[in-house]
Amino acid sequence: MTEEFGLFIDGVWSTPPDARRFTTINPATGEAVGSFVSGTAADVDRAVAAAVREFPTWRDTPAPRRGDLLLEVARRMKERKPELGRTVTQEMGKVIAEGLGDVQESIDFIEYMAGEGRRLFGETVPSELRSKFCLTVRQPKGVVACITPWNFPTAIPNWKIAAALITGNTVVFKPASNTARCAAEVVRLYEAAGLPHGVLNLVTGSGGVVGNALVANPRVRTVSFTGGVETGRDVYVRGAQGLKMVHLELGGKNPVLLMEDADLPLALDGVLFGAFGTSGQRCTATSRLIVHEKVYDAFLDLLTARLERFPVGDPLNPATGMGPVASADQERKILDYIEVGKREARLRYGGHKLTGGAYDRGFFLEPTIFETTHGTRISKEEIFGPVLSVIKVGGYEEAVRVANDVDYGLSSSIYTRDVNRAFRAIHDLEAGITYVNAPTIGAEVQLPFGGVKNTGNGGREAGSAAIEEFSEIKTVFVDFSAKLQKAQIDEAPIA
Repeated sequence: MTEEFGLFIDGVWSTPPDARRFTTINPATGEAVGSFVSGTAADVDRAVAAAVREFPTWRDTPAPRRGDLLLEVARRMKERKPELGRTVTQEMGKVIAEGLGDVQESIDFIEYMAGEGRRLFGETVPSELRSKFCLTVRQPKGVVACITPWNFPTAIPNWKIAAALITGNTVVFKPASNTARCAAEVVRLYEAAGLPHGVLNLVTGSGGVVGNALVANPRVRTVSFTGGVETGRDVYVRGAQGLKMVHLELGGKNPVLLMEDADLPLALDGVLFGAFGTSGQRCTATSRLIVHEKVYDAFLDLLTARLERFPVGDPLNPATGMGPVASADQERKILDYIEVGKREARLRYGGHKLTGGAYDRGFFLEPTIFETTHGTRISKEEIFGPVLSVIKVGGYEEAVRVANDVDYGLSSSIYTRDVNRAFRAIHDLEAGITYVNAPTIGAEVQLPFGGVKNTGNGGREAGSAAIEEFSEIKTVFVDFSAKLQKAQIDEAPIA
């Protein structure tokens, strides 16, 4: 029997009367993973009201104590890591090593944010006046809406939730519907760790209902959204109507620049992982391979030979290299792009839905490679699947020009043995992240994550920068001169 989950509002799991339900599906087998409530605008109002009520108490809880609670969440997550990693794989479809990695990233970030409870740095600066002290302090924003995608179903929620909580905010969490079980398990961990009622609330349901209600609610002061560009733009516009702070992490069309002096075996491992890890369903996935003409043919031969023995199948099998894509809708979108690619480029490898046996129960696609020219749709539009566009260039300058000529700017990579060229790429590539001799995926929690152009609106998650999204800066002046002093007013006599 499929396990049923309610909403989590004000510390209580409950199912509203006459609530409609939806079911999440294992993309490898078609089996049900869990049953969830389709939340309504009224449910959002109840969740926001609980968060508003609890905000003053949580705000006034000393930040190191908030950090202690986060450490307890991380401890419990470590204990349950094998089970949680399996849940990620069963509900989202990434191979088990990546499912476990998703959970480990959550643990790492929660622990990192717990430490911010003893920092939350402000600054002190000298005053222009005597006997006056000047400083800044951080304060929470209030109620935060965290709206998350399905591709990192524990890591991205925890990126947002842990950073929001350590800075003293209360949260209403709306996850992607097709990974609602992972979201519920995350919330259960915070509940078990002793988080006070109302600090973290979960409302499952559609973006058009739950998401829009959260963005429109006047008591929600900050919206943190990760997802697609069009939805993100809509969230941004709606949030602006309420003068909310809206943080967006959106798409990518990430390039690997493969220079003529690259270590080809190293690059081969990186491109395989970058393009086909998580079935290409990462915003940082390698979707473009920009190759110097001197090594183009040799590298493509190596790449296609490796794919001949690259296992696609059961994501719970540790030997599997790539599992299914996440849903029927995702499969349909990727197959539509593959058809576009077949019309405008040369199909070098793959290009089909896998069928027969266990494949028929899930959403399995072949790893796909197109040889194309810069400017085609598949070379410029985000596909979010296991589809790699390979582009031949004559040198470094052309490679950079091609890399930058897209609407996105999240991650980038260059493979070269030339240290001068590597540092030029760090300067020249229009991206929030640049890797040298490594693929475009593999962010670490202690460093900022985000991009430029249509990848977002300038903020950063992870690292110490994560607290910027969820805190206000208050400037404080302490005058201990015991007299009125007037800044910027020249009190000297006029000649």
